Amino acid sequence: MFEHYSVLKSETIKQMHIKPDGVYVDCTLGGGGHSIEIASRLDKGKLIAFDQDEHALEAAKERLAPYAEKVTLVHANFRQLEEKLNELKIEHVDGVLYDLGVSSPQLDVAERGFSYHNDAPLDMRMDQSNETSAWNVLNEWAYEDLVRIFFKYGEEKFSKQIARKIEAAREVQSIETTGHLVELIKDAIPAPARRKGGHPAKRIFQAIRIAVNDELGAFQDTLHQAARTVAVDGRIAVITFHSLEDRLCKQAFKKWSTNPPLPKNIPMIPEDKQPPFKMVTRKPIVAEEEELEDNRRSRSAKLRVVEKIKPWSDSFTFEEGWKQT
Repeated sequence: MFEHYSVLKSETIKQMHIKPDGVYVDCTLGGGGHSIEIASRLDKGKLIAFDQDEHALEAAKERLAPYAEKVTLVHANFRQLEEKLNELKIEHVDGVLYDLGVSSPQLDVAERGFSYHNDAPLDMRMDQSNETSAWNVLNEWAYEDLVRIFFKYGEEKFSKQIARKIEAAREVQSIETTGHLVELIKDAIPAPARRKGGHPAKRIFQAIRIAVNDELGAFQDTLHQAARTVAVDGRIAVITFHSLEDRLCKQAFKKWSTNPPLPKNIPMIPEDKQPPFKMVTRKPIVAEEEELEDNRRSRSAKLRVVEKIKPWSDSFTFEEGWKQT
């Protein structure tokens, strides 16, 4: 059963300002917790729910059955947001939601290979049809590439030592399981460092998962698409679980809501130079004590929200910000 605890659910739904006749997109359907809350508030509105995990889609389909006429399920990576909305003949939406990171069922199903607590085949693919798995990364990627992803995506200070240990091990035999990988990581990290900062494999597993699923690239792509797609007065809500995602989100939201550089003698900002978004959450919303007690995975969750206040002009792009004029 694909059961999933939806983090910051009530706070997110409150911030999205759901209109009964609005069109909303849940880019990370998962167990359907946020989607059910959105769908239950719709009258003539629509919900488009994306997930690249077929197991999640099947489970959520059952849970969303009471709202079937209002909900369209899409099996796709959320970086296909604009493409899939175009296929559905939807030009603008009133809100877009992202609940990033790996879901509880993916972590808890041992054979998916996401967890360092279970011995399982090296997989970590959110979309099982993808060709690249954790096995490919560990056994086929060059030493330099392993160091790069461990340092960039895992912020692991022992990246070189761990990559060297992996490189030596796979020359003897291929690395097949998460348990074998955990042992290699432990062997590569000095004993004093292993005893602090949580499980020694946590950062490496995060880095491999991000690389396998191209999570940061996909998130950056889809975020810009959401900014173009959301209608004026519409909101984008993003729940992140680690600093890399949060930094991307924070930087994008700031870029979209900041005035361009203007000469000091201009008394007011011209209409075409006003930013297309305003920040709704100056600081991220985090889980309250009650939720933290119910679900320890809420500890690292951060919710950020922006609202579109005007169409963007030709002198602005969501990828680059204001163009120099």
